[in-house]
Amino acid sequence: MELMEAIRGRCAVREYTAASIDEQTIRSLIGDAVQAPSAIDEQPWAFTVVRDQALLDRVSSDARTHIAASAVTGSPKGGHFRSMLEDVNFQIFYHAPVLVLISAMTDGDWIVEDCSLAAENLMLAAYAEGLGSCWIGCSRSYLNTPDGKAALRIPEAWTPVAPIILGHPKSTAAPIPRKTPEIRWVG
Repeated sequence: MELMEAIRGRCAVREYTAASIDEQTIRSLIGDAVQAPSAIDEQPWAFTVVRDQALLDRVSSDARTHIAASAVTGSPKGGHFRSMLEDVNFQIFYHAPVLVLISAMTDGDWIVEDCSLAAENLMLAAYAEGLGSCWIGCSRSYLNTPDGKAALRIPEAWTPVAPIILGHPKSTAAPIPRKTPEIRWVG
């Protein structure tokens, strides 16, 4: 697959088949993720892979409770988000067969940027392999709590940054139109 095809074709997938993803494919995607640049070549990332659906269901439930208790609903879409969180049938990981959580192993000024670059590589590589992905940003606040870290056996010193779900899409998503970017030329 051409790079530009992946960049323009990848989109968030929220409906997956039950088909699993084999360990070698996941390792390959993580191998692509770590090709990302990082500030001062720190490469601070670590990867937690979760394929246990019962565990993902439990973490989803706990995260929904945590997020609903702390969610800000003042935005135009806040009410819709709150109703999703209050729905006991809503699984924040969309029943995807795999969660790859990219965490920073150390503190640093650029850990979020570094892990985000690795996440984008992972999602583009997944798309190139015919897989879907979605960054579940709302789960990050819970995954950074002591309970969230304990649930996924994440070391206390690590900082969860990018929870990415992976799976085989149930259908092909239509391209989402992009807004014309605002560009300001200076100089």
